Amino acid sequence: MSWPNIGPRRSASDAREAATGSIISAVMFSQRTNWKLTPNRFTEAQREVRSAGHEILDLTISNPTCADLHYDSEDIVQALINPQIMHYDPQPKGMLSARQAVAEYYRKQHEEFDVDPESMILTTSTSEGYSYVFRLLCNPHDEILIPRPSYPLFEFLADLDDVNLAPYPLLYDHGWQIDLPSLYKAVNHRTKAVVVVHPNNPTGSYVSAAERTELNNFCREYGLSLIVDEVFLDYALDGGSRPTFAVNRDVLTFTLSGVSKISGLPQMKLAWVTCSGPSEFLAPAMARMEIIADTFLSMNAPVQLAAPALLDQRRAIQPLLIDRVRANLGELDRALAHQKTCQRLEVEGGWYAVLRVPVVQSDEDLAIELLRKANVLVHPGHFYEFASDGYLILSLITPPATFRNGISRVLDVLNSIASDN
Repeated sequence: MSWPNIGPRRSASDAREAATGSIISAVMFSQRTNWKLTPNRFTEAQREVRSAGHEILDLTISNPTCADLHYDSEDIVQALINPQIMHYDPQPKGMLSARQAVAEYYRKQHEEFDVDPESMILTTSTSEGYSYVFRLLCNPHDEILIPRPSYPLFEFLADLDDVNLAPYPLLYDHGWQIDLPSLYKAVNHRTKAVVVVHPNNPTGSYVSAAERTELNNFCREYGLSLIVDEVFLDYALDGGSRPTFAVNRDVLTFTLSGVSKISGLPQMKLAWVTCSGPSEFLAPAMARMEIIADTFLSMNAPVQLAAPALLDQRRAIQPLLIDRVRANLGELDRALAHQKTCQRLEVEGGWYAVLRVPVVQSDEDLAIELLRKANVLVHPGHFYEFASDGYLILSLITPPATFRNGISRVLDVLNSIASDN
């Protein structure tokens, strides 16, 4: 995502051209796509540094296929070679064999949970899954409660589905917690659901057992649904297993995940929504979801037929990713131990670390300064809707040598800024 939210300063002729373009856009295009389309300052800074011929150390890598990891390419390719791909058998919820493979994943990875394949919809991505659920639950301008900080994908999806978003904060105090009282302040007659990211991206915080109980009580009291994003569920840094919401029976719950993170295969475009909850809500929800899925029939046969093999790839790739995350986290902590300028916030799972840094400028200005002075790319906290400046986000799946060198440069710049102030 290019984050096209802040454009560079324009000349008078550019402004006139933009004004004309705005008039045309108002006539030709929908308001839901009325985004700022000019590159933001951060994107422009990246272009400037690259055009000057400088190599950038990228500490924002989120694509595991670009993280110098070993994949069993032969097995993956062979799984896609199947004569059955020549037969078209459209199934709105997805092929039963693929849904059974997902259910088997839950049984083996999360042994105490039995997910019903018939309560599952296959999608090409969790983004598509969100869109299906938003369309199921919301009339135009109904509201969804979403966590802050969190990944900024929600705003684009909400715009496209004519849904309004209302944030609720995650608070940090020796770890991250949901600000439960804020949910009661945010709910109104147009609220339809609460989004939970388990674990959150980028804070890496899981929903605790107590929070789960409170969320269920809150949703039951106000007649709301839960939408739970579990793409990073398997990446607990302590090696333990965390319970999935895929079998949450207390309220109508939609749990999203996929092989993008589970098997480190974002290019295979296999994701799903599992539906659970009281039978009086679950049955009509599934009937409606099936019609939504039937309208698009987006899943392709080769990937569905390969689902068992693609999911099985997690056995090899997850240990590599977890080892990478732990190694980089250890490297980060060793580097931080020799300075007092910034600190790492607690992280339970996922692929990211949050750095708390001195607030001497905006996070975006700081990220741009790190690009120009150190040729290091990090994400400013405001990309993830942190409530204030003073946060940088680092990817922990970055190749180790790049991560080590990048962190050294980042801390050198931060220490220099601190000494100047």
